[in-house]
Amino acid sequence: MIPGPLNALTDVPGLLVGQHHRLDEGWATGTTVVLAPDGAVGAVDVRGGGPGTRETDLLDPTHLVQRVNAVVLTGGSAFGLAAADGVMRWLDERHQGVSVGPDPHQVVPIVPAAVLFDLWHNAWGNRPDAGFGALACAAATDGPVAQGTVGAGAGAQAGWLKGGLGTASAVLPDGTTLGALVAANPHGDPLAPTGLPWAAHLGLPEEFRLQAPDQRELDQVSREFPASRLNTTIGVIATDATLSKAECHRLAVVAHDGLARAVRPAHSMFDGDTFFALSTAKRELPAADGVFGEIGRAGRLDELCTFAADVVSRAITHAVLAATGIPGLPAFRELFPSALPGSGPSPKS
Repeated sequence: MIPGPLNALTDVPGLLVGQHHRLDEGWATGTTVVLAPDGAVGAVDVRGGGPGTRETDLLDPTHLVQRVNAVVLTGGSAFGLAAADGVMRWLDERHQGVSVGPDPHQVVPIVPAAVLFDLWHNAWGNRPDAGFGALACAAATDGPVAQGTVGAGAGAQAGWLKGGLGTASAVLPDGTTLGALVAANPHGDPLAPTGLPWAAHLGLPEEFRLQAPDQRELDQVSREFPASRLNTTIGVIATDATLSKAECHRLAVVAHDGLARAVRPAHSMFDGDTFFALSTAKRELPAADGVFGEIGRAGRLDELCTFAADVVSRAITHAVLAATGIPGLPAFRELFPSALPGSGPSPKS
């Protein structure tokens, strides 16, 4: 397995990523949007005890609509769901959505969304609104994806230190591409007792370039959880392989395995952990070698899911390593500079 050219969700053909955030006095929050201009088959899996979501019931494999136009990841807790309104308007202006009438403009955009809790890092009342969603759409490209204290990760907190937004990708031996984009704001700890991320060992060659932190740095850190334990990790796992909604749901399920490998504990009652899965259907999913029919396809899907979990773990690790601190919340790179020799955690971050 190798990373895609950008080691990002945008390595998956057919997807764009845009972000908008505010990081000034009284503000540390933002919105990240994944756009699928040609639509994408979508599914979702929710594991946390306190989710904040929109349009997730529509993604049930038994329900009518098969494809989504965008996915919104945003701060602001339940208030932040308003960011999806701006995405809806932006797509409506471009006539992208499910056709509900004879004219091209008569569409309803399908925009699932999930939120994370970052209210305590903002003055009360400062949270993403429809303007954040529209500006994130306007900034969307298929190029490199900024990571760390950006977009939906601007106010994210990973246990006792700064969380953020991270991304990663993988190209499988058969040419299928997988990509993940995660806003890491977990209640659990992303670091092992050694001071290194739990999932650092899952990095591809030269991806993280980490070494054990200096013992003096470890001794100076007190891993105390904050008074608020309202958190959530939200993300998107995507592929260019052609999958049904039910198969996408399997992909969303295993994305949570990647979360559990990167954060301990995961899926607490204080988290709203939610993963969306998308298929842009740009290439066929081949059967497993030497096996045919439904069993062969299931075998290949199982292989795809195995890789997907690791891609999610790597994206969460990038989120933590790329984050920069905000007032009252230091980041990994500031607490453990000795762990990051050279220029940083990844040549592609």
